[in-house]
Amino acid sequence: MERAVVQITLFGLLLAFVTTLPNKDDWDIYSFHINSTVTSRYATTVITSRVVNRMDESKEIEFLVRIPKNAFISKFRMSIDGQMYDGVVNAKEQAQQQYTEAVSRGQSAGIVSSVGRTLEEFKTSVTLAAHNKVTFELTYEELLKRKLGKYELQIHARPMQPVKDFKIDVYIHEKAGINFMEVKGGLSTKALANAITKTQTDKQAWLYFYPTEDQQKICDSCGEDGMNGDLVIVYDVKRDTSLGDIEVSDGYFVHHFAPSSLPRIPKNAVFLIDQSGSMHGRKIEQTRTALIHILNDLAEDDYFGLITFDGNIFHWRRELVQATKGNVDSAKDFARNIQDRGSTNINKAVLEGARMLNAQPREGSASILILLTDGDPTSGVTDPKTIQSNVRKAIAKKFPLYCLGFGFDVNFEFLEKMSLQNSGVARRIYQDSDAALQLKGFYEEVATPLLTDVTMIYIGGTNLTQTNFSQYYNGSEIVVAGQITDNDIDSFVPQVVAISSKRRVTFADTNATMESTGTVSDSHIQRVWAYLTVKQLLDQELLLSGPEKEKVKTDALELSLKYSFVTPLTSMVVTKPLGENTEVLHKPKEGQAPQQNWQVPPPSLSHTSSNPVFGRMRSSGVGAVPGFGAGRRGVGAVPGAAGESGVGQYHLHFGPLGMTMLHKYTSAMFRYHYDDNYHLHSRRIISGHVDPFPSLMKYGAVAHKKPIRVPPHRFLIKTENQSLPLCFDINRDVRLKLLHHPSGELSMNGELDSLRYGGFKRIVIHFETNKSVDVKIDGITVKDGHDVKFYTGNDHITVGSVTVIKRDKEVDVTAGDTRIVILLHQQNRKHLLWPVVRQQPPDSNAEGILALKPVAYEEVQQTRSTKLRIKDQEIDVVSAGAADYSIPFPPILECWLMSAESALQRPLDDFSVAEL
Repeated sequence: MERAVVQITLFGLLLAFVTTLPNKDDWDIYSFHINSTVTSRYATTVITSRVVNRMDESKEIEFLVRIPKNAFISKFRMSIDGQMYDGVVNAKEQAQQQYTEAVSRGQSAGIVSSVGRTLEEFKTSVTLAAHNKVTFELTYEELLKRKLGKYELQIHARPMQPVKDFKIDVYIHEKAGINFMEVKGGLSTKALANAITKTQTDKQAWLYFYPTEDQQKICDSCGEDGMNGDLVIVYDVKRDTSLGDIEVSDGYFVHHFAPSSLPRIPKNAVFLIDQSGSMHGRKIEQTRTALIHILNDLAEDDYFGLITFDGNIFHWRRELVQATKGNVDSAKDFARNIQDRGSTNINKAVLEGARMLNAQPREGSASILILLTDGDPTSGVTDPKTIQSNVRKAIAKKFPLYCLGFGFDVNFEFLEKMSLQNSGVARRIYQDSDAALQLKGFYEEVATPLLTDVTMIYIGGTNLTQTNFSQYYNGSEIVVAGQITDNDIDSFVPQVVAISSKRRVTFADTNATMESTGTVSDSHIQRVWAYLTVKQLLDQELLLSGPEKEKVKTDALELSLKYSFVTPLTSMVVTKPLGENTEVLHKPKEGQAPQQNWQVPPPSLSHTSSNPVFGRMRSSGVGAVPGFGAGRRGVGAVPGAAGESGVGQYHLHFGPLGMTMLHKYTSAMFRYHYDDNYHLHSRRIISGHVDPFPSLMKYGAVAHKKPIRVPPHRFLIKTENQSLPLCFDINRDVRLKLLHHPSGELSMNGELDSLRYGGFKRIVIHFETNKSVDVKIDGITVKDGHDVKFYTGNDHITVGSVTVIKRDKEVDVTAGDTRIVILLHQQNRKHLLWPVVRQQPPDSNAEGILALKPVAYEEVQQTRSTKLRIKDQEIDVVSAGAADYSIPFPPILECWLMSAESALQRPLDDFSVAEL
């Protein structure tokens, strides 16, 4: 296909646009995947949409997705008829000519626009020839921010039509450990709840969302145009040390600091409430409601003040008073009688609030000033720069100012700059039915100060992001990133100094180890540093002027270009097929009104081989042993995956018997392997260094002295609210009943491979009458009555009401409300199959190995052995490990090993079948 000079440009400014949706009946989105990987709170999300033009003429094909406002787009690509069209990030000025020409021709002048509170909409289109296909791929990155004790990963799904091959895959890896994980949002309720499956270990979590076509039409906010809603993954990490979580990689570090076991600091809070005429009606009602709730939440050792203002200011009390019940009740009466009237004198109100806080300094307390307004200053001092100067002098860096802008009539940039100048933040309050909850929610974020005057110190660190913070609040987190001078980790010493109540405290951990996450120059740690630096430089640019402003702007631009971030300073240029119109894409600023309008694994140690049906296979070996970089229930892949690569200071080789580790600098070599129960052992091969990973020995036992026998078929059973699953072995070749629906409408059986390799070599799914899908390593046989077809490539196959989607490493089968994925794994250079039920009807009474319900057990403490009590029966168990093959890159999970009959609570023969 001929390349052209016609370009798409992503700009960092807002431009209005009007588009007409093409007739979606003319084209079909046959695949829509969202793949999000979160590593140490840094999320990289890839949205891939594949579309075909089924018409006999060219059609305009549209790609429209929504992404978080806090994210930076870092990649956009189109693939048409084998031709790639990649985006390149340039300085905004370099694309000004294309932009000007597009606007002068009246062409589309806006592709990314604000939609609602937390999202931006990315939109583009391309003309596609008859019967051709196009693949759109968009990548964006964001650092998840901790609020109220949790992180939220928001994924919006709006493919614009029901999609046969739709899936969302999320992988989370937190070296600090995952404390909890929940799923919420409109796509997690009612009919879609059973389309979600999740798995969690100590440091990793996986979530899969695989709704059927029918389900995509019946959920909340769904219809004939498919889904339109959010999937929100909520989680928090474990916090074992007061200094926090520090990771380093290739000369960069990121420090997450969020101590929790600290006493709260009493606060002094002054609330400044705009009661001007523009607050009339619903705004003032919601403000009254929120203020009353906030007053109720004050602690008795807090002091507070309340001022309303229009053209004048009105005190509830002229000085701060203690939050006793009597004072709070009196303030609530005052709040109930707030009436809208007059103009807006922001300058006078903020200065009076600052005076009240300065007049009554209390040792061991933390002061905050909160301003709520819905408009521009219209009386008294009205020049924004003069107001900002006055406020800065009055506050004098003694306490933060938080500005809440109600609606879109407010000058948000003015509030944002004034907040940043005074160590605070600005937040927009949206004019919706939940505005009172928004106000209360913001207050809760700053309601509990734990530290003041926080200084983050890094001896041996350079090019640091922000290191001074006026206050640290319960449920939040301070994140600092930087570079390590000369990459000398030994001389790098982190420390935090702050004020806790009335005493100065120092956070340091002399036993802390800074673990390298890899040696890739463009690792996620480096990108976290770049992301934070660009964000903070853009904030600084807002505050500065003259040469300082230009220097900060230049630094932000250089980083944006280096890391391909689309920011307010950059544009993305994408070549398109000849004859396409120039379009202008932009990243809107927060101050402007909205218009109406998977699994990616961690950096892998890999070996590539070919497979006739699944194509090129990649077997990951990252942390293939329990605990490698992950702690007790480790991260990684199945032991025995072949391949070599460097990780940190070690060179690894994965072979059929385990793993060999060679230390990069000392030449010490260790052999790690598993015994019959997946217990791990190590043996020094070359002397000269102590075992670099003694934690790998947590599965116990001594050096192996006999030939290694590969473990038999090992199955995992999930448990109710227990840290460890159950596992059992099947020591013979057998055909297993995997999933049988009582109605007989669907059944799935599997034939285990030899004991040497484990897994399944054949899986057969029967449905309706005389129809089946027979999956083997080398292909898929589909039987429809007397019609039998064999498939070896990637295909979309329809048999009656069943859809079969063949991908490189999996087969996706949908039958009614049941969706099954058959994964292809590689172990010891041998391929194996493993079936996973991604969803089935919630009231299903299905039988089979894959229909087993989570088990509840009680651990019985014994002196020499461990027993579990299950249904009043005590069972002998041993601690072992098992590969979780339900995950595309299988981790090794610690589990309680017992007999098959004990785990299944009935004979294994009840789960066997004579024929597949």
